[in-house]
Amino acid sequence: MANQQLWYLENIDLQNIFCPKKMGNTLAMEDTHFSIEPNQYVYLPDEPAQKIFLITQGRVKIGTYDTSGKEVTKAILSPGEVFGELALISEGTRRDFAYSLEETALCVLEKEDLGQMLRERNEVQIFFMRLIGDRTLKLEQRLENLMFKTSRCRITEFLHQLAETRGRTVGYEREVRDMLTHKEIADLTGTSRQTVNTVLNDLRRQNILTFNRKRMLVRDMGLLARG
Repeated sequence: MANQQLWYLENIDLQNIFCPKKMGNTLAMEDTHFSIEPNQYVYLPDEPAQKIFLITQGRVKIGTYDTSGKEVTKAILSPGEVFGELALISEGTRRDFAYSLEETALCVLEKEDLGQMLRERNEVQIFFMRLIGDRTLKLEQRLENLMFKTSRCRITEFLHQLAETRGRTVGYEREVRDMLTHKEIADLTGTSRQTVNTVLNDLRRQNILTFNRKRMLVRDMGLLARG
């Protein structure tokens, strides 16, 4: 499973929870698995919050719209990550949207089924409590960064965190595959694509990192952390 660095995947088999084998029951498999084409909404704001999703292939953007209708990106999620979890604490409708960035395969769990699991399995309850708490803290940190830190600092901190959580060690360096686009980084850091491009090129000139459309290679994590 991807993203093994994520602490909340260490001791729980999400694949079995969301996509249990159905003994060849094709209809049941269709109920819990589906694929979605690129650039399609999985759900929109104000839709009923009744399902929780696990990504098995592709990438999904989670976002919302401000009062002026401007899109605000909250997260970009990869295989092995869960979304729609706020359905567990909502009795009504969605407040955000989920949007496929590429061809994506999902496993789906009904809110009622998950509720039963939460009552019966302590490790599932702990997983979702920590997941919701972790994402809340990250959103609070992003808000603080927008208020108090420069664009360059926000970008370098994001790249460092990305390398730590999704990268793998290659000798003395850190490699991130399936690299985000400049626009995606800009959306997640509250900056512009031009600013992201400027900062990345400057970091490359300093030999702190190198990058292309498919990957980023951080040559010095310490220097990147210092911005």
